[in-house]
Amino acid sequence: MKQNAKLNIVLMGPPGAGKGTQSELLVKEYGILHISTGDMFREAIAEKTPVGLKAASYTNAGLLVPDDVVIALVKERLSKPDCAQGYLLDGFPRTIPQAEALRELTKEIGRPVQAVICLKAEPSILIERIVSRRVCPTCGASYNLLSKKPKVEGICDNCGGKLVQRKDDTRESFATRLDAYQKSTAPLIDFYKKQGILGEVDGLQDIDAVFGDIRKILERS
Repeated sequence: MKQNAKLNIVLMGPPGAGKGTQSELLVKEYGILHISTGDMFREAIAEKTPVGLKAASYTNAGLLVPDDVVIALVKERLSKPDCAQGYLLDGFPRTIPQAEALRELTKEIGRPVQAVICLKAEPSILIERIVSRRVCPTCGASYNLLSKKPKVEGICDNCGGKLVQRKDDTRESFATRLDAYQKSTAPLIDFYKKQGILGEVDGLQDIDAVFGDIRKILERS
């Protein structure tokens, strides 16, 4: 895949596997738009919209947002002009029904998914990543006290905002989210394997090695 070619990607993996970090690198390398359903819902929650308040009741408990709240939003977002040169979906789909809906809606709008990257990681290591994660509520930048520290402790490198720990970045919430991933999202691996568009990468390597493996997969897409 050439650097300036249109590329429509789904990035998946268990919570804490490094999807946010790899998303940043993919956007920079390929010039595509990063679409995180989590970010979209957090914005709606912050604005206290009806769908935001509904989503908050699930995300604050570490649960998945229901399909009927998510699918129409994703279709609307992917149909916008800024996705014409490619997109990176992070956090969707999470279930087989969502994946089937995504396949149909992207076919309908003429922007089908071309590659699915799955980051693999051992849960016992992921929990330490999760509780060490910090985010900037101002610009959305993500850090990790173990592998991606800010230059100044507690301060965002990008905008100088104060870093915080998300409410769902706790051991208890992680256990709930991991269980949901293993029951609902892990089956997507076989779903996309059958379509011939899945690539799997060891997410516990260092950041550059993970990205290098992702690039190799995309070059074959």
